[in-house]
Amino acid sequence: MSTYNVSISTTAQKKPKPSQDQVPFGTVFTDHMFMMDYEPEQGWHDPRIVPYAPITLDPAAMIFHYGQTVFEGLKAYRADDGRILLFRPEKNFQRLNQSSDRLSIPPVDEERVLDHLMKLLDIEKDWVPSTEGTSLYIRPFIISTEPNLAVGPSRTYTFMIILSPVGSYFAGGIHPVTIHVEEQFTRATKGGTGMAKTAGNYSSGYQAQANAKKEGNADVLWLDGVEKKYIEEVGSMNIFFKINGEIITPALTGSILKGITRMSIIELLKSWDMPVTERKISIEEVYRAFADGTIEEVFGTGTAAIISPVGELNWQGRKITINNREIGEISQRLYDTITGIQRGKLEDPFGWVVELNENIQSGSNLYSS
Repeated sequence: MSTYNVSISTTAQKKPKPSQDQVPFGTVFTDHMFMMDYEPEQGWHDPRIVPYAPITLDPAAMIFHYGQTVFEGLKAYRADDGRILLFRPEKNFQRLNQSSDRLSIPPVDEERVLDHLMKLLDIEKDWVPSTEGTSLYIRPFIISTEPNLAVGPSRTYTFMIILSPVGSYFAGGIHPVTIHVEEQFTRATKGGTGMAKTAGNYSSGYQAQANAKKEGNADVLWLDGVEKKYIEEVGSMNIFFKINGEIITPALTGSILKGITRMSIIELLKSWDMPVTERKISIEEVYRAFADGTIEEVFGTGTAAIISPVGELNWQGRKITINNREIGEISQRLYDTITGIQRGKLEDPFGWVVELNENIQSGSNLYSS
């Protein structure tokens, strides 16, 4: 990988690191962050690593008024031998550019920003925890910064990467969850922004998620926005169904996020010679499979949980119980395999794992436990 110039300003005041078994998601941040800016005359410029701190924006910055922003989420893992590993990070920056294109944001140089991320991780490598199930969450994002209330794309932007140590998503192992099938609210439609990782896609789902949780559900399963018939995805996860031996996941039709874990699961299943199909699947088909006893497993996939087994779907007052609310064989095997590859415990025959360069991995892990 090429090396690109980036200015570095380090802090003299290092933060205390929390205990690895007490790290709530997204509330603790490392000592430094990455930033660079965009202007039409210069393109993306001034890449820099600086102490983590609040940023200043004009009250008229367009991000506040029109929501022109995109983001990504990936993780760095510490292997048992101390190596720091990333899982398919190039796919995250490819998807960032796909989201940017949909939101009229200038693309970044994917190789260059990955190089910048590696430099930031080099500086912050002591923040990568080592306890089983923990990781360093990586959040790249772009915001529109031009102070202008006219409706239209911003002329200026800031790209940032912040880092946050996170604990195990499932304390004590993975657990099947209960999901509400949402029919009142719509997450996205074809031609909209459903395929982009942008802020509004998430905040527009809060009300439905809150309603579902009041009824004891962990999240919502979104249906298509036109017919309210075909399954799309669950909250921040893609969804898979194992019916009569076939593993089915909704096809990417423009309203569903192209999950990197989803992509990896499909590739892994195919390598195991298991029948996996990307196609339309209706909630009625899932209910019929439940009624005739052919539904075997349901699971969500995403960066946070990797695999989240679904034990029950609530639809129109009917409960669709899956595998006696127990973890399915395929769900467990997928979880064990993906996490094993991510943490360097299993062989990586796909070339998915990227290791932080060995020449910058000197020194011990100073993370307090």
